[in-house]
Amino acid sequence: MSTTDVAIPTLLHDSFIELSARERARALLDAGTFRELLGPFDRIESPWLPMQGIVCQVDDGVVIARGTIDGEPAVVAAIESAFQGGSIGEVSGSKIAGALELALRDCERGRIVRPVVLFETGGVRLQEANLGLAVIAEIQAAIIALRRHVPVVGVIAGMVGCFGGMSLAAALCSYLVVTKQGRLGMNGPEVIEQEAGIDELDASDRRRIWQLIGGEQRAVTGLADMLIQDDVATVHHAVRQAFARGVPATHRSEDVAAYLARLGEIDPVTVSPESMRAVFRSVADGKENV
Repeated sequence: MSTTDVAIPTLLHDSFIELSARERARALLDAGTFRELLGPFDRIESPWLPMQGIVCQVDDGVVIARGTIDGEPAVVAAIESAFQGGSIGEVSGSKIAGALELALRDCERGRIVRPVVLFETGGVRLQEANLGLAVIAEIQAAIIALRRHVPVVGVIAGMVGCFGGMSLAAALCSYLVVTKQGRLGMNGPEVIEQEAGIDELDASDRRRIWQLIGGEQRAVTGLADMLIQDDVATVHHAVRQAFARGVPATHRSEDVAAYLARLGEIDPVTVSPESMRAVFRSVADGKENV
């Protein structure tokens, strides 16, 4: 399958990026099947934020929804970027991990549940650092266990992107769908500038940032599987296509030797977006027909 955009008229689409996490989850599920678990009325929120003088959100910034995709049982975990930058804390992370673990239990019993994670996160919530990191590890373990039974599909639409420990979770997904507006990296541009200085990376240089870690670059270098337009129907179609592919023979995270070999070809002194494309293009080409 090609990583090129699905062609639709530019002016006749609804933005997926502009939707809230709850709206995104609803848009991916078959019409009329959306059912939220641990929603706002359950008042599942972080006990740590009030200590910092931060107003909590009663779903703690993560929406878990059950429903169907193409008539098959599905669960969607959607991160709300508008709350704490989509950061992952004890409660929000536990909701994602718990949803994936329940899906795993169903899969192990022969009832396949299709899992989708909508990444929109700067990583761990600093106010809950150790708890957040622990639960991100649980999310990663659940993805690895699940993908033996069913493809785990991740979506990075924008505008926050996906960073920190959750970028590793995204990399573990069977298939990763990205828009050009999405970004994927271990460290965010602001963190790199803060720690290494503006000579290393100017976080205000938006064009440069997207050249380095934007959705198009990640797709061309094989770190994402489908590059699509920011459109609700297109995202929905891409997720359905990802499940139609089935479980990959080899997941990206298992192909360690190939990636190490290609990293060995790169000179850190002269590395550029163009040189990364040249080295990793064969990886991307190999992913097209998974």
